[in-house]
Amino acid sequence: MSTASAYLTVAGVGVDVVYKDIKNLHISVYPPLGRVRVAAPETTGEDTIRLAVIQRLPWIKRQRGQLQNADRQTKREMQSGETHYVWGQRYRLDTSRISGNFRVETKGQTLWVVTPPGTDSDGKRATLERWYHRELKAALTPVLAKWEPIIGVEADKIVVRRMKTKWGTCVTHSRTIWLNPELAKKNPRCLEYIIVHELTHLHERNHGERFVALMDQFLPDWRSRRDELNGAPLADEEWVD
Repeated sequence: MSTASAYLTVAGVGVDVVYKDIKNLHISVYPPLGRVRVAAPETTGEDTIRLAVIQRLPWIKRQRGQLQNADRQTKREMQSGETHYVWGQRYRLDTSRISGNFRVETKGQTLWVVTPPGTDSDGKRATLERWYHRELKAALTPVLAKWEPIIGVEADKIVVRRMKTKWGTCVTHSRTIWLNPELAKKNPRCLEYIIVHELTHLHERNHGERFVALMDQFLPDWRSRRDELNGAPLADEEWVD
């Protein structure tokens, strides 16, 4: 049974540490994005764990590279019949409707992207991406209203912007939180996890023991939400929290 846990950053690699009643230290790399987990005997010191990770870095990086280059969704060509996700739900794309205006709507299991005649795939993709952006911004107000009082902090600014390697980030000196519009494709539980994660950085900048303790206090199931987010279907680029 686990007795404690921690989060370390070793040579730029985030490492979950779980202390257990075991004799030997074990390092594992999990799909889909290569999350690194160390199971360590309860009396193991942090320096020993860091050294073990550094010694296995070549192997860890090979494993992560293999995982991060596999099992991605194929590139979306914006053709009717493709699978797309909205708030964790799977939809079948239909681009057959035409109109003088650009709009996106969901009905049943269909995601309608309606565009003027002659709109190419890039224009349809841009229409959908703008809609995801609006969806995320609309979802933020109730989530922030719920969690800012609980965590006891307020962000001065929220920016929704496409990012290649992060779901979200917190610029502590300006108290600004940046969020990836790709979150609008994931289960709302994942957005809530990212909001709590980034707001907690306004208390604690690093991912050390205090940060983990605060996350455990505010959102006890944050690890399962993080794993759910990273285990969701991937786009053709990598999205690593």
